Amino acid sequence: MVFFTTPELLEIGDIPFNTAHFKPTRQEALEYYRRVAEHYKLRIHQYQWVKTITGKDGDFHVTATDQCSGIHDYRARKIVVATGYYDLANLLGVPGEDLPKVFHYFREPHPFYDTDVLVIGGKNSAAEASLDLWRHGAQVTLVHRHAGLHDNIKYWVRPDIENRIKSGEIPAYFDSTVTEIGNDYVLINTPDGPVELKNDFVFAMTGYHPDFDFLTSVGIELSTEQCRPVCDPVTLESNVPGVYVGGVIVAGSRTNEIFIENGRFHGKQIAAHLKQKLGAVA
Repeated sequence: MVFFTTPELLEIGDIPFNTAHFKPTRQEALEYYRRVAEHYKLRIHQYQWVKTITGKDGDFHVTATDQCSGIHDYRARKIVVATGYYDLANLLGVPGEDLPKVFHYFREPHPFYDTDVLVIGGKNSAAEASLDLWRHGAQVTLVHRHAGLHDNIKYWVRPDIENRIKSGEIPAYFDSTVTEIGNDYVLINTPDGPVELKNDFVFAMTGYHPDFDFLTSVGIELSTEQCRPVCDPVTLESNVPGVYVGGVIVAGSRTNEIFIENGRFHGKQIAAHLKQKLGAVA
């Protein structure tokens, strides 16, 4: 994967992001952020999931579990929730979506060589997955509920996917929706009527959303329409004293409003308020 933006717009912690490319790759970004974590000696507890946050400002109790079902308890004076939105996929809500052949995340194309793959979606993730699968020998079909691909597809990806669709190398059904997923087929509702396709695997690249249930379990209030956490726009402290929100979750369900480019400044906003409250070096 190649980022939309240039390296300097991904920088955090006043650490330069050096890359040989005009636009960095996913691997380069991961390496960069790992180096930042090492530089600042951040204490990161890998593969632990926070289950509950209780207590009050200045004395919070955090309970987490690990991949072996072990329980870990932590105490904290302040909490920052920056959980992003990739953990929870937007589900289709159709029969068969729970089959093991259905994926909501795309990692690599090789296991799907010479298989019939359906990709659902019309944005960057769907376009890039379709192209990667097709280039590695899968028979790919694209389905999108709107009349065409999304306007914000990366400019170097758009002509590639459009040419594959135009040539018939990647058949596409627009204004269409998947209505059922079977063990070896999918049913699609198209403008010309129902269509049944032979199918081995499905990639539903239909987007993701923050864990709103977790936010409310902490006591954070959400706006009615867009599920935005109630917070101070400058300090990012939520309606729960001592609990801050940062990153894309600040936008609620409008996940297209905050990216790394603008969300990366949230840390400094929060740190400035913590310095004021705790007297620590921010």
